[in-house]
Amino acid sequence: MSGLDKIKQQVEENPIIIYMKGTPKFPQCGFSMRAAQAMAQCEVPFAYVNVLEDMEVYENLPHFANWPTFPQIYINGELVGGCDITLELFANGELKKMMEAAAPAE
Repeated sequence: MSGLDKIKQQVEENPIIIYMKGTPKFPQCGFSMRAAQAMAQCEVPFAYVNVLEDMEVYENLPHFANWPTFPQIYINGELVGGCDITLELFANGELKKMMEAAAPAE
């Protein structure tokens, strides 16, 4: 499976996923930290991929949605954006609505 196929599968299998440097509990960059914190404050479960631990994903993700930087947040298979967009959506209440709508019913 190519790196792009792997990313496509992850995005399709996880309604909400963040590709970040580090993990939500141990972020490795400030942008990833702020985006993951905003997502966590929405209190909706989400998946994550530590791009520093998967060089195939790290190298291919910028080409997947033509977005050059990390983090990248996908909801329902669509690229939402990076840190700035995520924080803006969080501040105006849209992020929580988007995540709740995408979350599988328990």
